[in-house]
Amino acid sequence: MVEEEAKSLPMELSEKGGVENNGFVQNEAFDDKETDSSQEEMPKPCIVDVDPAAAEELVLKPYAGMPKEVLLKFSSQARYKVTREILFWLIITAAILLVCATIAIIALSPKCLDWWQASPIYQIYPRSFKDSNMDGNGDLKGIQEKLDYITYLNIKTIWITSFYKSPLKDLGYGAEDFYDIDPMFGSMSDFENLLAAIHDRGLKVIMDLIPNHTSDKHRWFQLSRNRTGKYTDYYIWQDCTQAAGSVIPPNNWVSVFGNSSWQFDDVRKQCYFHQFGKEQPDLNFRNLAVQQEIHDIIKFWLSKGIDGFSFHAVKFLLEATHLRDEPQVKKSQNPESITAYSQLYHDYTTTQVGMHDIIRSFRQTMNQFSSEPGRYRFMGSDGGEKEDIEATMMYYGTTFIQEADFPFNFNLINMKNLSGNSISEAVDLWMKNMPVGKWPNWAVGSPNAARISSRIGKEYINVINMLLLTLPGTPVTYYGEEIGMENIASENVSEEHISFDPVVATFPEKSPMQWDGKVHAGFTEGNSSWLPVNSDYQSVNVEIQMTWSNSTLNLYRELISLRNNELPIHRGWMCYIWNDSNVFVYVRELDGLDRVFMMVLNFGQESSIDLKAVVPSLPSEAIIRLSTNFSNAGKAVNTKLIKTEMGEGLVLEYKTAKPVHTMEAFQGNCFVAEKACYSSAFNLLYVNC
Repeated sequence: MVEEEAKSLPMELSEKGGVENNGFVQNEAFDDKETDSSQEEMPKPCIVDVDPAAAEELVLKPYAGMPKEVLLKFSSQARYKVTREILFWLIITAAILLVCATIAIIALSPKCLDWWQASPIYQIYPRSFKDSNMDGNGDLKGIQEKLDYITYLNIKTIWITSFYKSPLKDLGYGAEDFYDIDPMFGSMSDFENLLAAIHDRGLKVIMDLIPNHTSDKHRWFQLSRNRTGKYTDYYIWQDCTQAAGSVIPPNNWVSVFGNSSWQFDDVRKQCYFHQFGKEQPDLNFRNLAVQQEIHDIIKFWLSKGIDGFSFHAVKFLLEATHLRDEPQVKKSQNPESITAYSQLYHDYTTTQVGMHDIIRSFRQTMNQFSSEPGRYRFMGSDGGEKEDIEATMMYYGTTFIQEADFPFNFNLINMKNLSGNSISEAVDLWMKNMPVGKWPNWAVGSPNAARISSRIGKEYINVINMLLLTLPGTPVTYYGEEIGMENIASENVSEEHISFDPVVATFPEKSPMQWDGKVHAGFTEGNSSWLPVNSDYQSVNVEIQMTWSNSTLNLYRELISLRNNELPIHRGWMCYIWNDSNVFVYVRELDGLDRVFMMVLNFGQESSIDLKAVVPSLPSEAIIRLSTNFSNAGKAVNTKLIKTEMGEGLVLEYKTAKPVHTMEAFQGNCFVAEKACYSSAFNLLYVNC
């Protein structure tokens, strides 16, 4: 009987005494039992035989809401602990590897090209670009109207030449007020609107600054000639000797425009010095207050938001204080007959000791505005050292002291004659003398040189543009060269235009931009323009060339696209492999890429050349990627016999496992500025090839 009660006890406990935790829900059966137990006789104690192993197993089995102590016992079991530790160390290892990979990529990645390196620069002469108010003069609003054209060209940087308030004696290069806009071009509000529109399109803008001199109308000069306070020595004044009613200057120094560089001033009764026109007195840069004035001007425009400066005429900033006569080129010449600038060696009026220190101080001021990411301020300089390439290269600065990002390179403009050899010499001169790690640049047109079509012939305009946009470095295009504009003929300049402005007859390369075939080529809707448009405007204009697939404009755009999209042309090696009187041939390569581009450019007469004999590792065939003759694009050429016509240019593409820059025979002909190597496995660039 007792055994039967003992056997039934677990059942009874299960049914009445075993309480299940249902999330703190009251168990009514349990409450009733508890109430009645006071009235009933307590059960006699009994011994229940429970298996300890089974009880422990029940305790360790996880259940919802288990207390912390049970959870910790459960989590310490090996099958769960080992898994957690494996996952933990995998995560730590992956994080370390990710950090290391990031550091390695940053350390090994080449420096990204800055905005002034990545895009061609488009130079605009504002008076001739677009007239918005029908007065016959181009203006800032006109430039703003045509910004979509700049983006159409896929150009990211605009260079606007001088538009300071000026008497325009030399077309604006002698400023009357460095802090104001000449009314001819608009107002400061117009400039601010233009600047905002440029930046809204993701473009950059560079402007000119000519610190060497001012206009004689400038407030500083007026105060200086009256010996007013600190302005007394803002300019270079010297006593002059008067004899027989004429003024005898202090020395034989001659201005760039000819005749003595000293001009007598009736107010101050002294002579002032001018390297250029007599209306452009030179500032005295040995006066620290003058230097500070220029620094303040730089800060003013950078604060406005411009992206850089092109400094002009900087080699003239200082003159020798001893005022000795400059040496004559021909010692036998009568000293009194010297009137031309070319008749003297300008040892005492150019590139004096301390001049580069002043330019570097300009760079330091600009660097104060370059700390913000993406807002680096570009500095270019006009070295003007045509005959002295080493002097020009000094404007790059040194390894430790930064100066200009580059001095503008006019070697391709200054060539005496055109041939494959002369082009090769001009390119080689710059590349071999450029300091290591610096960035080259090229210009084929400017406001002070005849246009390409007029200088060397319209049949060469396309091949010159092909050269410009496939050389390493930053190309500079003067407005209108992308459509092949020519100088205006002097006979086209009427009396009306001369009365409009007496200097117009001497600036045929500054004729108005040719936008379309309408009257005045779409430059102005007024009755006349400050200069006449070229008579060829109905066939040479932007509108019509947009519709011609084989136009100069479309080739220009295709070349920019090629430059932007192909790494070897954008930042690879350049090796020139052949030049003669007719052709100049060079390749663009990148370490890690087997794709090579070869430029075969004809600057002479019809030519045939066996390039396979020059570079034996060349494949037997190459594909024409681009040609000045559009119908040839996509064709294959035999590298043993490459024919080009006069003025024809070819961009050939081929694959090779042995690039030219690795060949010993061409080591002296290969150059790279921002070296980079390509990894096809990771699709990225790195520096340690």
